[in-house]
Amino acid sequence: MDGSGLLDLSRERLVQVDAVLARFFSLAKNRATPFGQQYVKLWETLENNTVGGKRFRPRMVMCAYQSLGGEDLEAAANVGAAFELLHTALIVHDDVIDHDFTRRGLPNIAGTYRDRATAAGASTRVADHSGISAAVIAGDLALFNSYRLIDRSGADDQTRARLLEVMDDALFASAAGELIDVDFQISTEVPRVDDILTMERYKTAVYSFECPLQAGAILAGASEDVVSTLGDFGREIGIAYQIVDDLLGVFGLAEETGKTTIGDLREGKRTVLIAYATSTRDWAEVSPLLGDPELTDAQAQRLRDVLIDCGARSFAEGLARYYANRALARLAEPHISPALRAELHPVVDSVLGRVK
Repeated sequence: MDGSGLLDLSRERLVQVDAVLARFFSLAKNRATPFGQQYVKLWETLENNTVGGKRFRPRMVMCAYQSLGGEDLEAAANVGAAFELLHTALIVHDDVIDHDFTRRGLPNIAGTYRDRATAAGASTRVADHSGISAAVIAGDLALFNSYRLIDRSGADDQTRARLLEVMDDALFASAAGELIDVDFQISTEVPRVDDILTMERYKTAVYSFECPLQAGAILAGASEDVVSTLGDFGREIGIAYQIVDDLLGVFGLAEETGKTTIGDLREGKRTVLIAYATSTRDWAEVSPLLGDPELTDAQAQRLRDVLIDCGARSFAEGLARYYANRALARLAEPHISPALRAELHPVVDSVLGRVK
C-alpha cells in the first residue's frame, strides 16, 4: 500500500521505528556471521526489502498510542516495528504464492536470488527454485521475529500477552484471506462482491488497520470500549482502502502508485470491479481478455472502458465511500477522545481523496 498523506505525524515517531528495525537487523546480521557470508547476505536482502516503505502499519500503532496518552515511544516503536516486519513477511510469502519475482518494478527477494543463480549459470528451473526457496526462508525469519519484537517492547506481562494475541489474530486472519484468494484464482466463477470484501478484509485490512490500531490502544492502557471501537474503525476503513487499492490497480497512474495498471488485468485478479462487471450485459464481449498474460495495452484499455461503461467503476467508488463513512461513524462514539478523533479523521479523508 501507499500510505503517503494518510497521517500528518511527526518524523520522530517513524525515526524511532526505523531505529528499532536498524538495530534488529544489525543484531541479526552479527548473529548470522558465524553461519557464513551467504546467511548474512540473506539478512541484508531481507533488510533491503523493509527500507523505503511508508511505515504505514507503525503509523497506525503510534497514532493510536500517543493519541491515547502513551508516553513510552520506545515501547510503541518496537510494537510498530513488529507490524512492519509482519508486513514484510506476508508480502514476501505472497510473492512466492503468486510466483512473482518483482515488486514495484524491482527484484524482490525471490527475484534477487533467482538473478544470482542465473548469473552463476543455473538453468531457468533451478534459478526459479533458488529464488523461491530463499524467499520462503526469509519470510519465515521475518514472521517469527515479528513476534520477538513484541517481546522486546518492554511491556508488562499482561499487556505483552494481549499484544501477542492481537499479532496472532492479524496473522491468523491474513492466512485465511490468502487461502481464500488462492481458491478464487482456481475457480471458474467470479466470486460475489461480499465474498471479495471478506477476503480483502482478512488478507490485508486486519493486519494493516484493525490490529495495529488495537495494539497501540492496548499498549496505551485504553479501555476495552476504545480497543473494540478502533477495531471496528480499522475494519471499515481497511475495506475502503482495499477497494480503492483495486481501483488504482486498474485506473491509477503508474508514476503515482508505483505499480503497473495492467498487472491486475493480466492476472485476472478477483476484485469488486470484476465481480460487478460480470453481472452486466457488457461484460461478455471482453471477458476472454481478463487473465490473459499477453494482454496488450490496447486490450487493457478496452477492459477499462467496459468497466466504466457498465458502471463497475462508479459502483466500486461508491462502495469505498460507503465504508469510509461507516468508519467515520465509529469515530463519533462518545468514548473516542477528540485527540484520537483528530488523528484518525485524516485517514478517512485521504482514502476518500484517492477516489476523486
